[in-house]
Amino acid sequence: MDKNQILEKLKTVNYPGFNRDIVSFGMIKDIIIDHKTITLFLSISSSNNKKKDQLISEIQKTFNNTDYDIKIKILDSAPRKTVDTSNKDRNVEGNIKKIIAVASGKGGVGKSTIALNLAAALSNAGCKTGLLDLDIYGPSLPITMGINENPEVNDSKKIIPLEKNNLKLMSFGFISGNQAPVVWRGPLVAKMTEQFFRDVIWGDLDYLILDLPPGTGDVQLTLSQKIPLDGAIIVTTPNDIALADVRKGADMFKKVKTELLGVVENMSYMNIKGAAVNSADSHIVVNDEKIPVEKDGSFQLKFHLFKKGGGLDESKRLNIPFLAEIPYSNDLMKSIDDGNPIVFQEKDSEIKNIFVDLAKKVMSL
Repeated sequence: MDKNQILEKLKTVNYPGFNRDIVSFGMIKDIIIDHKTITLFLSISSSNNKKKDQLISEIQKTFNNTDYDIKIKILDSAPRKTVDTSNKDRNVEGNIKKIIAVASGKGGVGKSTIALNLAAALSNAGCKTGLLDLDIYGPSLPITMGINENPEVNDSKKIIPLEKNNLKLMSFGFISGNQAPVVWRGPLVAKMTEQFFRDVIWGDLDYLILDLPPGTGDVQLTLSQKIPLDGAIIVTTPNDIALADVRKGADMFKKVKTELLGVVENMSYMNIKGAAVNSADSHIVVNDEKIPVEKDGSFQLKFHLFKKGGGLDESKRLNIPFLAEIPYSNDLMKSIDDGNPIVFQEKDSEIKNIFVDLAKKVMSL
């Protein structure tokens, strides 16, 4: 068996919890063949030992019907900072197991929507979860959660986060009233960012999700210096102009040695239902793509608003998981405007299930 044959077999092994194989993820760093012994060198950035053991077991099974002895060497390539989980070096008021940023280099890609529904899905899954809106200039959490009240302050002048649907919530919008424009220089923004961790009583949390503002400025720099993150999720839309800015944001996190957990593509497509002109047609053609027609003449297609595959290409460039494709949806838009996140609604839907699946992937990382 040569290296190409080995790689072909390894392409049948998906990384646990994902629909992508370990070869396309770039996890196979080297293969050494010595007579009947194959040594595989794997690069796995995840600190989840259970997932590593599961992956090793899957690889071993793949070669069970061969005459080769498989040895697997794990290379620890995680670009993570050493984090004290007791939070004493994190400048954080509370005991938080994981702090995860939802970010991009560009506004308008739906970071706040993704961060909110990810936090909601983690909460629904039984995780103690907090959501911190760090956009000082344009806080959205008061609107997206339908909250119009101020947080209380205890005798020690610490802020008690607001709570709704078992989510602990904090935003500058709760303090400022979310009406008057904020005209602050960078140092004030950095100071407020630090206070959201040091002066807010977060208590015991499994996850604190951070909704970051766009760009690579003061908030991101403060986080990298003062609050070592456990990882960042990059949000983009499929079009090139969004991806160009997102690449800057992703590369910034790599420079400050924050682990990139994966890419989420928002507004990936729109589900369109319709009826064919002739119910006898077996298919219709849309943008050179054949769409099957049902017996009643109806059809359904995924219409790509921008282009196709931009988020997947970026995940391959960064060598990180492609976590989810979120379709454009009127229901999702309405849930944000109504302050009632779609994940918290009783009605089952495709988008709700996508966020539930996204939360499961984040929990497995």
